[in-house]
Amino acid sequence: MTPSESAVTRMSNDPWVLEYHTYVPEDEPLREALCTLGNGRFATRGATPEHPAVEDLHYPGTYVAGVYNRLSDEKAGREITNESLVNLPNWLLLTFRAEGGPWFSIDDADILEFRQALEIDRGILVRQVRFSDADGRETTLTQRRLVSMARRAAAALETNIRPENWSGRLTVRSSIDGSVENRNVARYRDLSSKHLEVLATMREDGNLFLRARTTQSRVETVTAVRHRVWIDDDPLDGISVEPVSGDELVGEDLVVEVEQGSELRVEKVMSSFTSRDTAITEPLEGCRVEIHELPDFLELEEEHVRAWSALWRRFAVDMDADMRVHQITNLHIFHLLQVASPHVVDMDVGIPARGLHGEAYRGHIFWDELFIFPVLYSRAPEVARSLLRYRHRRLPAARRAATDAGYRGAMFPWQSGSDGSEETQEMHLNPISGRWHPDQSHRQRHINIAIAYNVIQYHRFTADIDFLASFGAELLIEVARFWASIATYDRIADRYEITGVMGPDEFHDADPNWDGPGLRNNAYTNVMTSWLLHQVSGLLESIPERQRAGLWETLDVGEHELEHWDEISRKLKVPFHAEGTISQFEGYEALEEFDWKGYRERYGDIDRLDRILEAEGDTVNRYKASKQADVLMLCFLLSYEELVEVFGRLGLAFDEATLTTNLDYYLERTSHGSTLSRLVHSWVLARGDRPRSMSLFRQALESDVSDIQDGTTPEGIHLGAMAGTVDLLQRGYSGMEAGAGGVLHFKPSLPPEIGRLEFSIYYHHRWLDISLRGDDITVTSAPTTMPPIEVECRGEQVSLASGETRIFHRHDA
Repeated sequence: MTPSESAVTRMSNDPWVLEYHTYVPEDEPLREALCTLGNGRFATRGATPEHPAVEDLHYPGTYVAGVYNRLSDEKAGREITNESLVNLPNWLLLTFRAEGGPWFSIDDADILEFRQALEIDRGILVRQVRFSDADGRETTLTQRRLVSMARRAAAALETNIRPENWSGRLTVRSSIDGSVENRNVARYRDLSSKHLEVLATMREDGNLFLRARTTQSRVETVTAVRHRVWIDDDPLDGISVEPVSGDELVGEDLVVEVEQGSELRVEKVMSSFTSRDTAITEPLEGCRVEIHELPDFLELEEEHVRAWSALWRRFAVDMDADMRVHQITNLHIFHLLQVASPHVVDMDVGIPARGLHGEAYRGHIFWDELFIFPVLYSRAPEVARSLLRYRHRRLPAARRAATDAGYRGAMFPWQSGSDGSEETQEMHLNPISGRWHPDQSHRQRHINIAIAYNVIQYHRFTADIDFLASFGAELLIEVARFWASIATYDRIADRYEITGVMGPDEFHDADPNWDGPGLRNNAYTNVMTSWLLHQVSGLLESIPERQRAGLWETLDVGEHELEHWDEISRKLKVPFHAEGTISQFEGYEALEEFDWKGYRERYGDIDRLDRILEAEGDTVNRYKASKQADVLMLCFLLSYEELVEVFGRLGLAFDEATLTTNLDYYLERTSHGSTLSRLVHSWVLARGDRPRSMSLFRQALESDVSDIQDGTTPEGIHLGAMAGTVDLLQRGYSGMEAGAGGVLHFKPSLPPEIGRLEFSIYYHHRWLDISLRGDDITVTSAPTTMPPIEVECRGEQVSLASGETRIFHRHDA
């Protein structure tokens, strides 16, 4: 469903408020995703409390990180099993009616005034509706909602109802609904979707409880709610309460006499635990204890806002830019923190590519974390460390996968969920043609590169030698072993080759002119493997000798293996098909040029060119057309200096002309079918073409807010693109790079549309305040007992001590 114009344009003039002033039913799925509230452990979509799920209109999903379940189906003659992040019982349900009138539904009411506001700095969702019913009764409804950032398992809904021109009996119905299914994504709806079985519903001490369990993974979940009622700030203790029951629902009707002009306030406070949670004896008892201890809404709000304030001190980006850029940047940071907050430190979870905001990609963890980690390891390294542990805990599964495929080391899955198995779907539905066909995405072995890259960059930024010695080195060694074993030696060319893989492009999963599976010598994969093998050998030497010796013995690492990695890193094949033009993969030059103009005239939006061509009976494999340009990803992950070095090790030339040639070549052949594509291209253009970089940056910012990918945001935000835009500001436009030698480098290239940019980072155990104005940059170290660090900008290297400020001017500007 494509959003209406109002959803795209009606936003607040406050950079800390996302606001809507009209109710547009067809925009609700998008708004629900953008107004999701979460705290890292769990999140609830910004749905209307009065509605259960209504397909393509209302979807009140609640998701707890790491709670997955498997279901099987038969499609295209094959049994397929999918593991999904589970939509848990809906705690939000709350509606009301005046005596003799209908239950309130915003879809049926005559709306006189409307406002919905997401208070980004406070983590509060506000809805205000003044409406009239069929009998002419005018009522003002104000609701505020939070998912506590101060408490891992609590949320609350405050509902204020003011009768404007009537008095009488009012009934408020509040429930917990356990009948929910996973129905958020239209193309999954033909598959099994019932992941929960309700075990029991209870009423104890005035509180409601619902126990449920996932059907396959057997994760038990308990949801508890408590109600308190006030009229004009006076508590009501003796109101009539009537039970509401169903097979998979527990609720109650609160019956109150209200006067015209008075205000009824109903608080619904929720606690929810699962059998995966720590520091509880079991979920029901955990809820029993907490629901009694939880304070009223106002106190919950106060501590919740304090917790958000502490996070913003770490993560805020201040800038002189137009309101929309500033606002969407704040929104992107907000949603990142709702998935990767300090609450995840005690959890065994990764970062779902679509956040905890919907069910697209089934809540799986992809390489998108490559775009997310830089914001985390530079602001909250404890969170980044915990998320890297998610990968380390699944190292045994990755080892088994490599062994089963005939390789050494570890082969991580393209899509990961609960236990590290490959969760990539075996069959893919093209929603345009309605056909199912085999999905080859599991061949994206570059997920191994992403994981190792994150370990290396985390270490460069944090100097966390304990993590490297305890967990990181093992990950690096096993990933290096995988690439060394998948690479085959061509004696005639004296080069190593990697075949049977896919690159980040994703449009190309096979070469029509080659009989083998996957692709040969994908340039991104081979260059990054060369870089990785070289980096791993050097990084292992930084581990203290006693710990390194233990690793060598435990993992059976020998000098001959390190020498073999070094040889491969110098001899991997990188195909070129013209002077200075790197081939995306071997055989790319034989593909046909694509009719970009003709297809844009016929279809308009051709971002998902693969689906369009498949529906025509064609395949994008035949054309020089990319979803996102593999080759340009190299310039995103590695600095120009690193690219010169790695190509030099391979005996190949790389210079500014090479960079420009490939940038121009692949920009013309990319559809931007991924939300990450515009981000990468903006980053690469930042040095040489700031106007184009800023234009693509703006487009990347709009990916979710304007839902530019034809209705995908209602299924969950694109967290990699959101975090990536923040990283483009902090690292891309500052040119910030943590060098392998411990030097922090800067190469500012701030677009003129951003007059000032300020942020803080945590680097080598100290906070640094960074300020950019034009091409000048100021770096200040907060007071610390740590020794000075080395900072370099445009060839000028200085030592920065505790409490010291250094200013780098561009003298040749």
